[in-house]
Amino acid sequence: MSLSPALPYCIADQQRLLRCARGERPCDLVLKNGQIIDVFSSTIIRADVGISGSLIAGIGRYQGREEIDLDGAFLCPGFIEGHIHIESSMLSPARFAELVVPRGTTTVICDPHEIANVLGMAGIEYMLASAKQTPLDLFVVVPSCVPATHMETSGAILSANEIARLLDRESVVGLGEMMNFPGTIFGDEDVLAKLLAAYERNMVIDGHAPGLAGPDLQAYCAAGISSDHECTDPSEAREKLAAGMYIFIREGSTAKNMEALLPLITPATSRRFTLVTDDRHADDLLAEGHLDHILRRAVSLGLDPVTAVQLVTINPAERFGLRQRGAIAPGYLADLVVVTDLERFRVGQVYKNGHSVQMDWLKRATRSAQVSPPLSSMHIDWNKVDFGLQARPGENRIRVIGCTEHQIVTTAEQTVAKVENGVLVADPERDLLKIAVIERHHASGNMGVGFVRGFGLKEGAIASTIAHDSHNLLVVGTDDRHMEQAARLVDKAGGGIGLVTPSGASVVSLPIGGLMSDEEPNKIAAQIAEMNARARQAGITLHNPFMLLSFLALPVIPALKITDQGLIDVESFNRVSLWV
Repeated sequence: MSLSPALPYCIADQQRLLRCARGERPCDLVLKNGQIIDVFSSTIIRADVGISGSLIAGIGRYQGREEIDLDGAFLCPGFIEGHIHIESSMLSPARFAELVVPRGTTTVICDPHEIANVLGMAGIEYMLASAKQTPLDLFVVVPSCVPATHMETSGAILSANEIARLLDRESVVGLGEMMNFPGTIFGDEDVLAKLLAAYERNMVIDGHAPGLAGPDLQAYCAAGISSDHECTDPSEAREKLAAGMYIFIREGSTAKNMEALLPLITPATSRRFTLVTDDRHADDLLAEGHLDHILRRAVSLGLDPVTAVQLVTINPAERFGLRQRGAIAPGYLADLVVVTDLERFRVGQVYKNGHSVQMDWLKRATRSAQVSPPLSSMHIDWNKVDFGLQARPGENRIRVIGCTEHQIVTTAEQTVAKVENGVLVADPERDLLKIAVIERHHASGNMGVGFVRGFGLKEGAIASTIAHDSHNLLVVGTDDRHMEQAARLVDKAGGGIGLVTPSGASVVSLPIGGLMSDEEPNKIAAQIAEMNARARQAGITLHNPFMLLSFLALPVIPALKITDQGLIDVESFNRVSLWV
């Protein structure tokens, strides 16, 4: 396993560290009078922390060339995000770091399968190059499912041989979530070749298996997969825990599973859980925070604060083999977070590699860390785009995708469609809107068209090139005219999210793969917030309609989804007709 950035180490540095640890030499920095969260013993210790260079020399009573009195504030290890797709923040890795480091996040495990599904190796190379440059320590798990399934058209295909080569790259710590659980369970040769490449390198393999249980779950875990972030109820998580899995409790911008799963965390089980975001938008990062927000939420729901800290520090560090991270102890990296209390987790100061993080330094670092993005990812032949659906004789009973706030699972509903002039149309009075997916990678003209319920939009359309996992152009609207306007608006912007209503049109441009922007985080967050506000004015009842929209094309999450190839019954893993 190759980890980057490597901890600074030479004999002279180590000798200096040991002299500081023995108290024979002043430390470079001493944080005095802090209440240290000891994640190993689940206790709080009042002591000094001596730092030499980028490492912790010792815990106890130390003298330093610089001393800072914490005056009883709590000192936590730097927070570690165990599972996130940075692309879903809509920010480049450098801009993402600009938002989360001041919130206490010092290390991130990211799965770049979003940009990999759009741009393939070029997208992954962009993320790996960013990992070397950002002030945030960014580790990568290699995407295992590009494309996620055969029932959608992705921008690229990542072979088992390419995955094997990527696993040997710097900053790579494992294989990303294996969404093809049918292929895993039934021993598909290509899937097993990917798993074996990680297994041979003694690397962890992340899972993605919503609702999987019984013998199928046993087979999935027997293939070497040892984590899951898709649990939504305690019984599912309990069975996966017993099968040897780490349970990543997700609390993102859309999927929020913490309240349901926290009761499973006990002193006996706590070291097998982590708290993750998976997907979190820039506006939520700016308004609420990152892992600091998750800690506040967990404690408010009754979780012991020290246990909560373990779930975002030592647990993910041990899960991914990140030695010298996740704890405040001798020889560990001096990534530290000062918080005023263990309820609000208000971050007072962050130390990265033993140095205080100041916003002016952080902004300079993120500016210099920006990596040239890949080429445009928008390729649509508009002459082939047609939103029309011809009605059939008699009653047109159709399948409908049902949405639920704060969940990425959907329901498979049925209703009788509204017909006008021989075509199926949306019926906003019944909250029945039209949905379409336009293939955007190869200008093939592939389209899936159907109906969805749960948005509440009265007139207009919303569109997005953030459409997990293949990220084709996804649009929902009350009529074909507004849908085409919204889709063209996003295409012209080079990808992004767009809204068209009778009062006007607005777009957030995301030119990096149609997923991310290098713009100021405040600017992107403000644009997203304004777009959500305008969406609510247009009748949309969802807190974050664009995040929910982005998961409606994901054919590995039950129950009914839509891709450029049509409606997908996820439970049978087959394409189904719009008509019942």
